[in-house]
Amino acid sequence: MVNETASLPRFAAVGAGRMGRGIAIAFAYAGHRISLIDLRQRTDEAWARLRDEAKAEIEASLSGLAQLGVIDESKIADIAARVDLVDAAAAPRALAAAELVFEGVPETMEAKREAFDQLNRHCRDDAILTSTTSSILVTQLASLVRLPERFLNMHWLNPAYVIPVVELSCHPGTDATVLARTKALMEEIGKLPVVCGASPGYIVPRLQALVMNEAARMIEEGAATAEEIDKATRYGLGLRFAALGVVEFIDFGGCDILHHASREMSASLDAARYTAPAIVGKMVEQGRLGLKSGSGFYDYEGRDVAAYRRDVLSRTLGELRHAGLWRAPADRTLS
Repeated sequence: MVNETASLPRFAAVGAGRMGRGIAIAFAYAGHRISLIDLRQRTDEAWARLRDEAKAEIEASLSGLAQLGVIDESKIADIAARVDLVDAAAAPRALAAAELVFEGVPETMEAKREAFDQLNRHCRDDAILTSTTSSILVTQLASLVRLPERFLNMHWLNPAYVIPVVELSCHPGTDATVLARTKALMEEIGKLPVVCGASPGYIVPRLQALVMNEAARMIEEGAATAEEIDKATRYGLGLRFAALGVVEFIDFGGCDILHHASREMSASLDAARYTAPAIVGKMVEQGRLGLKSGSGFYDYEGRDVAAYRRDVLSRTLGELRHAGLWRAPADRTLS
């Protein structure tokens, strides 16, 4: 018997909106065919409009990359052709062929329930199902899935085809082999998967919300202008955190530095916002200050500290050169 789904894409994005289109581009860019599926029953005219809109946006996004010299313009048509635009009638066959499915319908439980009803009916038993939700916990959605051990949330950062990090959020029943397979598939298309628990905000949105709110608060208080804050974050905060991860940065400077700085700001600004969590005080009491004490959030035992410091400096200089801010030394004494 001929397998009717054998020639269909191995990957499927359910929901033909902005996120689905971005995911489709990411896979197509990496050379994979992918089904971009609209589950909603539409008239022929409405489907044609959506199909043409999605196709135009995908081609426009690729054209933007070509204009920046990232890809050759001659490649646009080939990449875009790897995205199969699928309507509700053809959805069952496309879903039955997919080994990895991304649900990206609107952020309501009703919409999610309707989508997973169809995925439960049509996806094969060994398929991995994911939700791209940014606001609903994986533990809330797992009950909607027929085989919850093969389900996790996957949060993409916009634009999905540009930003490498994808945040994988598992529930207690997610099979470890499913997580490993998902990570491998994402790495195959050039993504950097990071794993987090079933906690609101994942990693990146939770951190960036604090930074953005504090920036707005500084403008509100008259502490600095938007322009000065953005200059400071692009070439100070952002540049350093591009070279060092946030937790690595704590260890590099010293957990005691964070402890004392937090104490001063909590006293002078706002205790609720700036009081350090208990883990920071406990680490200071234990002498786990970071790199300088040999352990902190990371363990530095056996590490060549001098080589590590050179590596950090190299990363930082790389960011400075990219920003055009690194200057050669003066060739003469000026005063």
